[in-house]
Amino acid sequence: MVDATTRFFEDLDRRGYEPRLAKASGTLRIDLHQGAQTRHWLLRIDHGRLDVSQEDREADTVIGTSPELFDDIATGREHGLAALLRGDMTVVGDARLVVQVERIFPGSPDAIGPRHRFAGEVH
Repeated sequence: MVDATTRFFEDLDRRGYEPRLAKASGTLRIDLHQGAQTRHWLLRIDHGRLDVSQEDREADTVIGTSPELFDDIATGREHGLAALLRGDMTVVGDARLVVQVERIFPGSPDAIGPRHRFAGEVH
């Protein structure tokens, strides 16, 4: 069985280009820590062109978290920046790249979007 994280990165690799990252360049490594084991995903971004591997190489930005939390982020059940602010993830390096890459993660299935109007709002 393939986990949500693997599906997410395989999909990115198949796409090869992500227009929401057209202004981004750099390398982002995600280190998924579980006990004594660490699984790595390396995302190379060159103005939207994507290359994904599972290499443990130097990167401009390194995110560390648990496989379970990253699965939740990859499926939209959790928001990555919120997890970072809670201290459930660590970031070393260029944090701007994290903010740029956040755009490619799915939103919550319960999200109502920025144009939602509150029921009690006066027009």
